[in-house]
Amino acid sequence: MNKSFNLLDEPWLPVRLQNGQVCDLGLLEVFQRAGEISALAETAPPSLIAQYRLLLAITHRALSRSEGSWTDADRLRWYQSGLPSEAILDYLEHWRDRFWLFHPGQPFMQVAALAEAEETREKQKPWAQISLASANGNTPVVFDHSCDLTPQPTSAANVLRALLGFLQFTPGGLVKTLRSSDKAGALANTAAVLPLGSSLAETLCMALHAPTPSGHEDLPCWEQELPSVAQLQAAPRPASGPNDRYTRQTRAVLLLPDEQGQVQWLRFAAGIALADDVQAPDPMASYRVSKQNLVRLSFTEGRAFWRDLPTLLPDAEGKASQPAPVLHWAASLLANLATNEQSLLVAGLASDQAKLLRWRSERFNLPTALLLSPEGAEELRVYVRQAEEVFNDIRSIAARALAESMPESEHKDTKTRARNLFDTGSATPLYFSAAERSLGRVMDLLGTGNSSDLDKADAIWQQALLAAADTAWQSVCDALGDSPKALRAEARGYMNLMKKLKPLRPVQTNHAVAEEETQA
Repeated sequence: MNKSFNLLDEPWLPVRLQNGQVCDLGLLEVFQRAGEISALAETAPPSLIAQYRLLLAITHRALSRSEGSWTDADRLRWYQSGLPSEAILDYLEHWRDRFWLFHPGQPFMQVAALAEAEETREKQKPWAQISLASANGNTPVVFDHSCDLTPQPTSAANVLRALLGFLQFTPGGLVKTLRSSDKAGALANTAAVLPLGSSLAETLCMALHAPTPSGHEDLPCWEQELPSVAQLQAAPRPASGPNDRYTRQTRAVLLLPDEQGQVQWLRFAAGIALADDVQAPDPMASYRVSKQNLVRLSFTEGRAFWRDLPTLLPDAEGKASQPAPVLHWAASLLANLATNEQSLLVAGLASDQAKLLRWRSERFNLPTALLLSPEGAEELRVYVRQAEEVFNDIRSIAARALAESMPESEHKDTKTRARNLFDTGSATPLYFSAAERSLGRVMDLLGTGNSSDLDKADAIWQQALLAAADTAWQSVCDALGDSPKALRAEARGYMNLMKKLKPLRPVQTNHAVAEEETQA
């Protein structure tokens, strides 16, 4: 194999320029034009997050080489004046030989030793093995029709982007080559969060982690020794820091390009397994408290992500959530910037053990004050909790009414069918989508911190929950039907619901405030 396709020069990274144009650029041009690029334009959420992590690792190591260490004041200066691109370009040129995608001895983020290892030298797998969107083996993916026996060749740029996302988000499970099973990638089953600036340069400054302490090494994979078969068979080891975590080769892969530079086949084995370290959580992973345990934030089918927004906000007592460290780094910059609003990207992939379930990418604009103030965050946390409590009341009352409309209403199987009928119906999405319509305005008012605005926010949210409850209850009534038994169940349910909603009924003052806001 001759070396070809260097990541520094070849256009492979999709970006969106400030004028809206989308194009592919090599790494050198990406950092030269970081101020002209509004964001990365990757459409697959796992690959999108992985590409930002790659750029952050490069930026961190380049600044470590040129600056040694830095402070928040330096980060603020780079945020306002631009990244020191010359230092980053010099760093990339220094490590140019480690950025060849196809190289006989040191291919980028791959393991050349697989070509000679007894366990892998005679075995090939389709390139879809590292595509989280493609079917392979016994893990079919909906809407994908990849075939293991005759995989369609793909371009070097495409397989590179797939490789980055795969190494970060691959779930743990059986591998059966070099080791029977392997640990998951750093972001498996995670909704990763990233603060966004108005340009790629600002985003990198905002999410940049602190300099590595003197005497401690946190190296990306291209600065580490080439992986050997012995290392692949060794016990899992924790990450030495964010750079190691952002570029960990959690699976051993060796791409096999054809004469046209396209990839149809690859070699595959267990990688350098990432050991869990509760003292060093992933910088982009947030945790919420569930039954006294911390649970990593992920995507759940049918669950609107705004219901988990408080998990991303500061919690003074640490009893409700543990926001991602990258949000703390962004907050230290935001405290010195006169910005009222901050964009957050939440993207990733949810899995159940080795089974991939779904991926999503969402973007939220939050008042800066909510990211900086635990008090403001607590107000939003109370409102979201109130929305959940109202919904649980509706669910309980509706399930009871549905059961009463069926034969043998007191039988446990009937009650189970009634709960399932409610859960699979339209009430849940209708309720939360109706409440979400007022969430942006409520957060804006919370962000001001003024007492009069807090009263407005309270009034608007109560009105929103009442309207959402009414919408959800109407859908339950439609499901009940119009038999005499159903009408009696509906009447009893409605009375119970009105009792539960009574605390939300506005006093005259609050009602007037809410009406005024609605008309405005």
